[in-house]
Amino acid sequence: MSRPQPLIGTFSIVARDPATGELGVAVQSRFLAVGAVVPWARAGVGAVATQARANVRFGPEGLGLLAQGLAAAEVLNRLIQADPERDHRQVAIVDARGTAAAWTGPGCLPWAGHHVGDSYACQGNILAGPDVVPAMARAFESAGGHLADRLLAALEAGQAAGGDSRGMQAAALLVVRENGGYLGGDRLVDLRVDDHPQPIAELRRLLELSRQTFLTPTPPERWLLDSPEKIQVLQSLLREVGVFDGAVSGELTYNTRGALAAWCQEHGLPRHDPSGAWVPGETIYALREAVLRLRRSGPADPAR
Repeated sequence: MSRPQPLIGTFSIVARDPATGELGVAVQSRFLAVGAVVPWARAGVGAVATQARANVRFGPEGLGLLAQGLAAAEVLNRLIQADPERDHRQVAIVDARGTAAAWTGPGCLPWAGHHVGDSYACQGNILAGPDVVPAMARAFESAGGHLADRLLAALEAGQAAGGDSRGMQAAALLVVRENGGYLGGDRLVDLRVDDHPQPIAELRRLLELSRQTFLTPTPPERWLLDSPEKIQVLQSLLREVGVFDGAVSGELTYNTRGALAAWCQEHGLPRHDPSGAWVPGETIYALREAVLRLRRSGPADPAR
């Protein structure tokens, strides 16, 4: 007779950064080496977090289906329908387009639940109560910094709201971007705390140490304006820095181009490709960082 597997009571978040294309997972649990089981991600494809009575095949199989072009919801449906133990699974998925989906089986131990937002999903089981997951969502949506910082902020908020009802032991942070990691690899951040009394704080320390040890993450050479969603991101950023007052339409209008050119000229940054097909990576990064600074300091000036 096979031994019953321990349940991975935990809370986690999967997310995509629309400005950089980065994909990531962050997780904390009262479970040894949780980073060896829960987080999965592939640059340009998606991210998966599998937990509760975790089906670890959900990670590679889910990424394989995402790589075929299936949306997160369809991938989730296929994984769940093929699993006879679905009632005891919990899984969250985000795809390369930023759509997310999640499942909490009715057999997951309480408190258990999930929340799906814009470009992210967070979830948890065996939690201290129903406040944990909403706290994670609010923190992720309001946090500044790079994707790794926002994922960690979600974990910190989840823990502050009660976290895993059994306590803390392990945490992990995985962020991927095509050619964004060490020597051109795709793993921008890959950190694990396997056994520690304060795993989230230790994960934060390791993240700062990694930034001191390795080169600061560099933006992609070109940020392609190849979808209405990306153009909407650009328009939203320009609106927040106060140089664009048009509609966030997803269309690269004359006013959008003009606002971008004016902001670039003001800050000495390269402009977008004359054909309108892309924006220099350093420009979109600088624009996003300007927005984050404004959010931290207070409301931006009205568009002029």
